[in-house]
Amino acid sequence: MSNAPIASLIATGTKLYLDSIDPALVEQNIAWGAVGATSNPIIVSGLVRTGRFDELIRSFIAKGQDDETICWNVTDRLVRDAQEAFEPIWEKSNGNAGWVSFELDPLLEDPALGLSHSAQVAKYIELGKKWSEGHRNRMIKVPATPAGLAALEELCAHGVTLNVTLIFTRRQYELARNAVWRGAQRRGDLKSFKSVFSIFVSRIDQYTIEKCGQLSAAAQGEYGILNAKRLWQNNQQFWQEHPTPLQQEIIFASTGTKNPADVPWKYVSALAGSDIQTNPPETNLAVANSQERFVSRVSEMISVELQRELDAAVNVEDLEKTLMEQGIAKFVAPQKQLLATIAEKRKTL
Repeated sequence: MSNAPIASLIATGTKLYLDSIDPALVEQNIAWGAVGATSNPIIVSGLVRTGRFDELIRSFIAKGQDDETICWNVTDRLVRDAQEAFEPIWEKSNGNAGWVSFELDPLLEDPALGLSHSAQVAKYIELGKKWSEGHRNRMIKVPATPAGLAALEELCAHGVTLNVTLIFTRRQYELARNAVWRGAQRRGDLKSFKSVFSIFVSRIDQYTIEKCGQLSAAAQGEYGILNAKRLWQNNQQFWQEHPTPLQQEIIFASTGTKNPADVPWKYVSALAGSDIQTNPPETNLAVANSQERFVSRVSEMISVELQRELDAAVNVEDLEKTLMEQGIAKFVAPQKQLLATIAEKRKTL
């Protein structure tokens, strides 16, 4: 069941991914033309709380599994089901699409856990290898934290397909890309080498609203898009100089609008034309219900004057520090909530 607005977006060259692994939403979005999906603790926790997967949880409880084991087995099952739905797309595209992302344990970054840097890195590598084993169209999501970045080369060298997430700045992107490329060159060949780099967009504009009140009306709300387009250009250039059989792509993430004055497809429209958009279900639904006809705009840049104003106003180091702290907190808390929800299910099921 095609949809005209979404079809016009896909026609620009954008690969549409769904920021959910809800089976019903996966089915709907595939019908619209989506070619991949992603998961995270927020998504899994929300699905568990609906009660729709109580029987699955009950079966794991019956096997004597503890809460943490159940948590990861539920996540694994939900991601597997989404992978199965997208696998025909993976096969048809020879591995350029049809991927579903599986996020590694956010609690590795929880300050309360007190893990050393080396212990975090070792655990990312261990878990990345574990949860990727035997999966053709599963990407392993690793955050662009110091420990996450330090684990990338070894994971890629091992053959793990990576989605490096929580990227806000060029510094993070280049560290991630270079580490992944080093790992890829340690492989026997590059035939199955695939990687993506998730650039977060709307959270950056929230930062400028809170921290850069001196910006003009024309500049406010534009830095997230400008930053994403610059990183996209950087990525395009690098892989043109280092060609690989499969595409190494940017994911435009955090594309749901947070400013009520913005149209829901603000970021969808601005970044249409290349690579991947992983959109929240609400954003894809708003696009589907709109009358928009999208055109490629990812290579269009705002005026040099506005770029200079934004660059002068934004403290990139503080932006990265602030948004990484917020991003980690937004993943750690839902993971703890997921564990608490499973503990509650154990009492009631």
